Amino acid sequence: MPIPDRAPVGDRISGHIYQFEAQAVLSPAPLASGEKLASGEFVVRYAVPYLGKPHFSIVPGLIALDYGDMLTGEEAWEFLLRRSNLHPRADVIGYRNDGADEMIVIKWLDLAQPIQVLAYADDSAIKPMVQLQALIGFADSALPPRLAQYLPHYSTITDWQAATYE
Repeated sequence: MPIPDRAPVGDRISGHIYQFEAQAVLSPAPLASGEKLASGEFVVRYAVPYLGKPHFSIVPGLIALDYGDMLTGEEAWEFLLRRSNLHPRADVIGYRNDGADEMIVIKWLDLAQPIQVLAYADDSAIKPMVQLQALIGFADSALPPRLAQYLPHYSTITDWQAATYE
């Protein structure tokens, strides 16, 4: 059986990325404050933190099960989140949040920690521009469901700052 190409789960979204101290947010419109990092269309991908090393995370592109099956894309993502406890020795192949090529055994991932949302310049990028912490001002209907699930959503920058810096 040939090894399939990596297919990380991701969503396309347009907007503006701003940084406030060490946190980055995504907004559909320009914001009056913050340091503007980028604007345009981005790809957001989802990463799972390492067990005991939460500063590292991996964006799964391929999962190799211990009995030989290979999973990619949505199938791999659903397996990792819903059934990976049945195969703790399976390997996750992907790119770390620092852009390094990585292969790690599932049992060394911390699925109890929040999923990290990383913004990439395009589909071919392997190193993220930034990790996002929030969505500001998007209409709920404009958000991909997975993005809305993993990132908190605030109506205004003031609402986000009040919740973040209290």
